[in-house]
Amino acid sequence: MTDHFGSCLCGSVRFEVKGDFDSFYLCHCQHCQKDTGSAHGANLFSQSAKLVWLSGEAAVTSFTLANTRHNKSFCKLCGSALPSTHIPGLLVVPAGCLDTEISMAPTAHIFSSSKAVWDEALEEVLEFEGLPD
Repeated sequence: MTDHFGSCLCGSVRFEVKGDFDSFYLCHCQHCQKDTGSAHGANLFSQSAKLVWLSGEAAVTSFTLANTRHNKSFCKLCGSALPSTHIPGLLVVPAGCLDTEISMAPTAHIFSSSKAVWDEALEEVLEFEGLPD
């Protein structure tokens, strides 16, 4: 069993995930595109890991899109995505909020039929280690 630690951007919320992840999906649905402002969501899923809030739990809020299972938990101070237990028996952890490395590679791309048109051949796009001059 592995422990993972994470936090929000402003550092108000800190958490620990006790246990292992079952899967790691890159979701290209339009809901994930809207709530990340990016090409896809990157979320880890576990049916057995336990979430422990270490600090700032009062700053955590969530939004569920009406008539869907789409939920996003986030810090109400900085807006950072945070773990969600909205679906009973399932922990969903945005990969980017973890402070510790994960050894798991993404399991699959899902909802690829909704993939953004600009999300193609990204390995061919220029790459910079920092902000370009």
